[in-house]
Amino acid sequence: MREFVCKFANERGQILKQVESAASESEMRARLAQQGFYIYSVKPRTAAGWFSISGSNESKKIKLSEFLIFNQQFVTLIKAGLPILKALELLGEHIAQPTMRTKIKEIREEVKGGALLSEAFRNQGVFPEIYTTSVMAGEKSGNLGDVLVRYITYQKTALSLKKKLISSLVYPTLLITLVLIMITFLVSYVIPNFAQLYNTLSQELPPMTRALIAFSDAFQEYWIGLMIVTAGTVAGLWTWSKSDAGGKSLDRAKAKFPIAGEIWTKYQVAQFSRILGTLLAGGIPMVQALDTARQSVSSALLRQALENAKIKVQGGKALWEGLSETGFFPGMAIEMIQVGESSGALAPMLASVAEFFEEDVSNYMSAALSLIEPVILLFMGVVVALVLIALYLPIFSLAGSL
Repeated sequence: MREFVCKFANERGQILKQVESAASESEMRARLAQQGFYIYSVKPRTAAGWFSISGSNESKKIKLSEFLIFNQQFVTLIKAGLPILKALELLGEHIAQPTMRTKIKEIREEVKGGALLSEAFRNQGVFPEIYTTSVMAGEKSGNLGDVLVRYITYQKTALSLKKKLISSLVYPTLLITLVLIMITFLVSYVIPNFAQLYNTLSQELPPMTRALIAFSDAFQEYWIGLMIVTAGTVAGLWTWSKSDAGGKSLDRAKAKFPIAGEIWTKYQVAQFSRILGTLLAGGIPMVQALDTARQSVSSALLRQALENAKIKVQGGKALWEGLSETGFFPGMAIEMIQVGESSGALAPMLASVAEFFEEDVSNYMSAALSLIEPVILLFMGVVVALVLIALYLPIFSLAGSL
């Protein structure tokens, strides 16, 4: 199932915008049409670090960091005793980011018209499911401020981990980029100059030198085709990975990678545990919390596992049993969740699971990168050394024959 942002009008002429699930866009349109709605647009919902907000002429985006700032300001105003409408009005006037300001004004108008705050956010079709569900729980319990504080804590932790992972990859990425630039420079400039020099000599070149020059000639002749094939392959893999089957296949491949697969799995488990713990702490029932967590995680394979676990829980099994049968979760996570359920402290235990695996991911990343960086540098040195040896072998041979 995929998620779509649907914009439509009901029989009273009220324009609504919300997220619905369907197998395809055509199925989604058919379902809305059967319900008697006038359809304006049906577009796939995007996820990850940005919320995609589609306007009439262009697609605009809001960063998660900007959404975090809004929530910090919103909860401050609510805890200060301001009514929700007044808080939304103030934020709608003073938020610097234009797209976010527009959305907040639209939300205020919906709330002013009688909609619940959670409904108004959900109808925009661009905010995370975990957020709208948390707001709904806060409305029902009358504890909106505390629920938003828990969500802010979750979002800060998630952003912090994401930034930490990205920053740790910057140096290796720069090294790899330098390697590619160096190889391109050698193949397209240095080697051809030596090849021209050796063409003037009657001496037979060593096999290593001939192979290097042949590689350089092939690269210069076919580099455009190589770039097209590479770009096409990357685009094809990207499109395929966005499909349900492709996403699951790619996730299975990720999980089987040595070291990297373990890091990826633990990151997914930490993400899920953080989300589910936040929802349960906010008073969301288990089955609904599991469903929201399923929609919020980034892995297609984990989403399928959580769907299976939800069915088991609905059938009367404990959460740890349902998760254990999926085969996705490490034994340590299952044992910790089992202890949390048995003691009646599942939400705090899930937070502990998230912290444990987040720390594990951070340590694994540091260890892996400390090994990768010298390997990249060694590879650079070996490539340069081999090229220099291959290029200067004929000169050494010529000098020896004199």
